[in-house]
Amino acid sequence: MSDVLHAPAKTAAPVTGGRRLRALARAELTLLTRNRTAVFTALLIPLALPFTARPAMADLDLTSQGLTIGTVLLTAAIGFAFLFAVYTSLVSAYVARREELVLKRLRTGELGDTEILLGTALPSLCVGLAQCVILAVGCGVLLGTGAPKSPALAALGVLLGLVLSAALAAVTATATRTVESAQVTALPLLFVSMLGSGMAVPLQTLPDRVADVCRFLPFSPAVRLVQGGWSGRLAGPEAVGTLGLALAWIVVAVFAVQRWFRWEPRR
Repeated sequence: MSDVLHAPAKTAAPVTGGRRLRALARAELTLLTRNRTAVFTALLIPLALPFTARPAMADLDLTSQGLTIGTVLLTAAIGFAFLFAVYTSLVSAYVARREELVLKRLRTGELGDTEILLGTALPSLCVGLAQCVILAVGCGVLLGTGAPKSPALAALGVLLGLVLSAALAAVTATATRTVESAQVTALPLLFVSMLGSGMAVPLQTLPDRVADVCRFLPFSPAVRLVQGGWSGRLAGPEAVGTLGLALAWIVVAVFAVQRWFRWEPRR
């Protein structure tokens, strides 16, 4: 009897950072699936928009640039996944959680700032990654794009584009006062990226001076890596420079989040 009384009590297993992150991501996924507008925007728009632009591609001289309609449409679709599945979806999510004081309450617990932001972003990032994989397979079958000639470049382009999308969403959320205005504050980067980052129109088909400027837009390096990965026409110093520019944009975006992100409602 005395042995039982003096036996050490079983302690609960410690809650690790990974478990906390998964719990937050599951909660965020539940909220995402309940928002029909967000689900429609994230899932259908990236799949539909590129194919509506297919007739315009027939008038472009793609062969001389080593491109095909399939490669251009695939690149555009993946770029739209960055913008709609991740960026615009997360701007609304960050603002909504901030205005509902969810972020403020989470900061009083064991979660760190990075874990809170990453946990909120994980469902959208997973949706964006899944879309990129589905698009790659679908375009390979339907449009004959096949496998990328430089898989490492294509994979890096997708991963860096997803990370940048989440970071820029947090930056945009700092300038957004309400959930209703989230779609408005996201529009400038949305339109500039669609028109100037090689999504709607390949940069190779633009005038040289315009293309040189557009290559420095936030999403241009990631889109260029994806396109170069499939076409095989991006290598050597040019590939290294594009990769460096993509990383530089991520560093700038992360710094802006650390410096200016707001955890409480804007009053």
